[in-house]
Amino acid sequence: MSELIEPFTLSVPEEQLTDLRERLSRTRWPDPETVLDTSQGPQLAKLRALHDYWLNTYDWRRCEKTLNGLGQSRTIIDGLGIHFLHVRSPEPDALPLVMTHGWPSSVLDFHKVIGPLTDPAAHGGDPRDAFHLVVPSLPGFGFSDRPTEPGWGFPRVADAWITLMDRLGYRRWGAQGGDLGCAVTDEIGRKAPDGCVGLHLNFAMFPPTPDEIQDATEHEQAMLDSAAYFWENLSGYAKEQATRPQTIGYSLAESPIGLAAWIYAMFQDTCGTPGDAEASFALDELLDDIMLYWLPNTGTSSARTYWEMARSARPSAPDAAEPIALPTGFSMFPKEHVRKSQRWVERRYNNVVHFNELDAGGHFAALEQPALFVDEVRTTFRSLR
Repeated sequence: MSELIEPFTLSVPEEQLTDLRERLSRTRWPDPETVLDTSQGPQLAKLRALHDYWLNTYDWRRCEKTLNGLGQSRTIIDGLGIHFLHVRSPEPDALPLVMTHGWPSSVLDFHKVIGPLTDPAAHGGDPRDAFHLVVPSLPGFGFSDRPTEPGWGFPRVADAWITLMDRLGYRRWGAQGGDLGCAVTDEIGRKAPDGCVGLHLNFAMFPPTPDEIQDATEHEQAMLDSAAYFWENLSGYAKEQATRPQTIGYSLAESPIGLAAWIYAMFQDTCGTPGDAEASFALDELLDDIMLYWLPNTGTSSARTYWEMARSARPSAPDAAEPIALPTGFSMFPKEHVRKSQRWVERRYNNVVHFNELDAGGHFAALEQPALFVDEVRTTFRSLR
């Protein structure tokens, strides 16, 4: 019974939505920023507009219907309930693929790519590129259980995903990830379980070495400068969540607009139109994601993932001394602040089957540039089927 996979239908009680509206109606606003840009964080006018749309126009039931239509399930792995989407392709020879989101993301990051990846023929593609998709919610995120003890670092999550793919009956499969999902996918690559044919990453977790920094080309120096700007100016959320997740957690659990601002800032700062989230994402897309933190009260539990990462017994990224041997494809989107060069990548992954630097898109690649993302995933796994 512990290995049972149960269908999961989402039906949020109306009283939770009423409570949310009441909280939004009582929002106490801060003074506006004293600058004309986003250097102090999300601008008051932008958050007020998001708030007004959330309170007066946004329809959670639309999002709920979308999730239920994709096919949701839950199963218990290593004592924790794991929520996941499972979308099978109509193509009998489709390759199973587990896709892992990051923070402040959710399984909805992938909703635009699910159709093209599972049914290429219906979206102008080659049916030989089809995938069966498994899209889990990380522990402490979405409708997966919230861990009640420390220890759910990325190696343990990777073990859970390996178990999940086996439990679903998949004997040959691939793994994909970005942001924190990259860390989970790296761990799968390190473990190299039987049946995992390869990886695709749209992020790279490793830091360049001092020698690589010293020897950087002009192109690589631009990457280093971009990463330095991110860590010096935009990474306050990561430092807080890695050191004091419980402190910020009280605000994330109590105030919907506080949670929204915490999440919105990341979309604003790392999208393909930096400083202007609304130019890259619809308000519904932003709020759907925020709701998957508000409704299950996972602002704090998701933040603790950074605390776990900071206390990991080993680095969350490969290094040249122990390169990942599984075939791996990389997609670097230009507005991703933390990018890596091909030669840096190839020192840590010794079977790079695809590397591409794209012309558009940022950190939330599947949500923002779904067509490019789909093509990158297809290209990576085409030779690995």
